[in-house]
Amino acid sequence: MDLSTIADRTPQGIAGAFSRAVRAGDLAPGDRLPTVRDVAAELGVSPATVSAAWQALRRTGLVVSRGRAGTYVRDTPTPWLSPRQRGLVGAGPDGLRLDLSRGTPDPTLLPDLGPALHRVSQRAGTLAYQEEPVLPELREVLLASWPYETEAITVVDGATDGVARMLEQVASYGDRVVLESPGFPPFFDLVEALGAEVVPVALDGSGVTPESLRRALDARPVAVVLQPRAHNPTGVSMTQARAQQLVRVLRRRRADVPWIVEDDHSSGISVSPDVSLGHWLPDRVVHVRSFSKSHGPDLRIAALGGPAAIVDRIVARRMLGPAWTSRMVQTILLDLLTSSQSLDEVGEARRQYMARQRTLAGALVALGVHVAVPDGINLWLPVREERAALLHLAASGIRVAGSSPFLAVDGEPFVRVTSGLVSPDDAADVATALAAAAVAV
Repeated sequence: MDLSTIADRTPQGIAGAFSRAVRAGDLAPGDRLPTVRDVAAELGVSPATVSAAWQALRRTGLVVSRGRAGTYVRDTPTPWLSPRQRGLVGAGPDGLRLDLSRGTPDPTLLPDLGPALHRVSQRAGTLAYQEEPVLPELREVLLASWPYETEAITVVDGATDGVARMLEQVASYGDRVVLESPGFPPFFDLVEALGAEVVPVALDGSGVTPESLRRALDARPVAVVLQPRAHNPTGVSMTQARAQQLVRVLRRRRADVPWIVEDDHSSGISVSPDVSLGHWLPDRVVHVRSFSKSHGPDLRIAALGGPAAIVDRIVARRMLGPAWTSRMVQTILLDLLTSSQSLDEVGEARRQYMARQRTLAGALVALGVHVAVPDGINLWLPVREERAALLHLAASGIRVAGSSPFLAVDGEPFVRVTSGLVSPDDAADVATALAAAAVAV
């Protein structure tokens, strides 16, 4: 690339120029960047300035350092990840102050597993592969807290596993599946892996808009996937009134109502009411409730409830694979859902997350960046230019996620901030960096 065209010779300006060169194809994956000394000499800046630019590029995951061999444009990373998930993967710490890109809960706000682990039997108790896949005691606890009366309930290995298991039952090559845009990146990849077509629907502050759902239904989809609470990435939660509006739109299809798959991934830490379309359409709704955000991602456990006919098919298919979710893990979850200590800890986490969201959103508003207080742990921040915002924050030692993996179609630029990780003490500094990144070009 022609270094003489770089007008802004700050670290952010240099990083931005190289980022644009990569996106334009002037620098291809695997290409070696010029040396720090060569760039510094050509631009008339200090090597420290260029090093800071290289650091910013590394933090965004665009380039990788290979020590004395130099710095290279990153090849396609982590081949075991689906395409959109690769777009969320950043580089290592490399001087990072805060990693707000992952969408994961604060580990310090997860309940203590010690007491539950202590009470679990030290021997794996299952002696037959064909036993009931769900502990009866856990089933009763789950049914008691379900947002509507459901025919059947089972346990799967996390929310994404539940949604995937359901879509594998109802979606085939050439079918259409309605997904929110912005939405959860692995769902786009999953639908495409099934050979199906994504039909996007839009959101506002109350959830999926009725008009976008009405248009999407004209494509005759086999399923509609919704996030009723703490939507990832926007933090929007569906209101009761909006749920009723969506039900009216769906009922107009009469016998042609698609399956509704609800991903309630943040149930334990959401402050919003427990709203489900299953209250009105129990024969067409499969509700998936995860305990990753509230009790621990590595528990890998979620509940799935819906009509017995479809839940039985999901259970039968799992019997030909993993068969069941570990009953030891189920026992731990049962303990966490019934222990007063764990209930208090999850309740305190819910309060902490909401306090953090309010503090950060308030600080942003005070700086002229108007955002609504989100539910859950993520904040969807509008920016002038996505890549410039990522680089500006990387130069400040903060990593966030760009909007591209979350979109089914091109849209306005945003970044997703895992704001639930921002403590009140850090909120002012982070808000200042976010506000500056929002207008970066």
